Amino acid sequence: MTKLNLLLVGILIVCALGVVTSQHRARKLYAELQHEQEFAKQMNTEFGQLQLEQSTWSMHSRIEKIAVERLHMRAPDQAKIQVVPIVSIGAAKAGALPP
Repeated sequence: MTKLNLLLVGILIVCALGVVTSQHRARKLYAELQHEQEFAKQMNTEFGQLQLEQSTWSMHSRIEKIAVERLHMRAPDQAKIQVVPIVSIGAAKAGALPP
């Protein structure tokens, strides 16, 4: 009977250590999950800020202002503008390009 009791106590100790180990692992993984979720929130915030910055930098009025002021660019005269017709790929291969 004592051997059976010792065996049961041994099994009980092993099970208790298994429970403690699994709870510790679960808490550790939960803490890591919280850390990664916080990091994801920070990345989403930074992504939103970068999108806002990109839209600011690429505004048409800003680009036009820089082109005029820094690069001294201007729109061409109407007389110098040529309109090029759109030709489909099949027509271009068949040699049906306009003269």
